[in-house]
Amino acid sequence: MSDSHLREEALSREELLKGRFLHVVRDTVRLPDGHQSTREFVLHPGAVAVIPLLEDGRIVLERQYRHPTRQVIIEIPAGKLDPGEGALACGQRELLEETGYVAREWAYAFTLYPTVAYSDEAIHIWFARGLTLQGAQLDHGEFLDVFTATPEELLGWCRDGTVKDSKTLAAALWVQNVLAGTWKLDWQTPSAGA
Repeated sequence: MSDSHLREEALSREELLKGRFLHVVRDTVRLPDGHQSTREFVLHPGAVAVIPLLEDGRIVLERQYRHPTRQVIIEIPAGKLDPGEGALACGQRELLEETGYVAREWAYAFTLYPTVAYSDEAIHIWFARGLTLQGAQLDHGEFLDVFTATPEELLGWCRDGTVKDSKTLAAALWVQNVLAGTWKLDWQTPSAGA
């Protein structure tokens, strides 16, 4: 199926903000009908999120204050990609830094674009199992609580609105289908420092 009738052509770019983390630009584009318009959006380095599964079936989660929402949010562990870093390596690093766990096996699940209207951010979601606790190594200025929940608890929190984070809501759908055997994962045992 061709989607050429939907595509826009970027003509020029203007930088609006270059912060320590976010980069906001305005592109002038040619629309499919030939007219021009502008698109303002956030450039993002990308991120990885992890669904850590304990041997007893519980999921490792975090509670973290998110300033834009002025709320403490329940989330799966996640963090942004460093320049040149692969998604699996990022997931391994973030899982250890934030939760203190390392995983024996990893399986890529999906990529999520949480805010396609105003950001190019892509979050790569991985499952991790065979967890061993080694101790968290939080970044300076990072504060969070690590806790565990059963899949049923997580799904209940998604249903009643306790979980509001888009990556965690999407991950819960995968947890439900993977644990039911409906969706299969391709588990791998990466070499050290993968």
